[in-house]
Amino acid sequence: MEEFYINSDGIRLHAKLDRPDGAGKCPLCILIHGFTGHMEEDHIIAAQEAMNEKGIAVLRVEMYGHGGSDGKFRDHTLYKWVTNAIDVVNYAKSLDQFTDLYLSGHSQGGLLTMLIGGMFPDTFKAILPLSPAWMIPQIAREGSLLGASYDPLHIPEVLKSDWYELSGDYIRVAQTIHVEDEIARFQGPVYIVHGDSDMTVPFEYATKAEALYKNATVVPVKGGDHCFIGRLEELKDAIRAFFS
Repeated sequence: MEEFYINSDGIRLHAKLDRPDGAGKCPLCILIHGFTGHMEEDHIIAAQEAMNEKGIAVLRVEMYGHGGSDGKFRDHTLYKWVTNAIDVVNYAKSLDQFTDLYLSGHSQGGLLTMLIGGMFPDTFKAILPLSPAWMIPQIAREGSLLGASYDPLHIPEVLKSDWYELSGDYIRVAQTIHVEDEIARFQGPVYIVHGDSDMTVPFEYATKAEALYKNATVVPVKGGDHCFIGRLEELKDAIRAFFS
């Protein structure tokens, strides 16, 4: 494992690169955590391990305001994450020791995967959103966000819930994003793994995404919640199956 930082417009993004045992030149998957998450969460490690087992190197990166990266969680927005992800993709493309490039992310990282896939439609061999929270822009426009409610036409300067605090800029940014535009731009394989008992991002969003993509497959994890607690082996099996 190699640990380092990737520069993103003056922001240091904490990164770790895990290579398969004994691998030479091989494919690489960029793997991104979710809202309030980090690269050492059990489900992120499970995904990384499953990919490594199938000969895929994994570049885990923490976005603005999360984990060991610069910035405050309160100040992060989806625009900042998109800028971070673009810089990470360009960094990965500059590495000549890898072949095909994949992108995967969990929850808000899954939303980011869907956005970046559309922005780089000719770069990724496939994208793998895990429990993708692609409803965030929609519910931000409706006045509800992850346990907090507000008037969508009068956005508060600070949004608070029982477990987080965000600048109102997060909402302002989210309201402008239309994920369907980037879904339409990506023509390659899309492999969505989603727990069928997810209460944070209901499973129906996986099937809605599947219907919109040109070439998508949804793999339900039976009894799986948003982070696949108690179902990590099933998550790994699903990822192994894709790379087989």
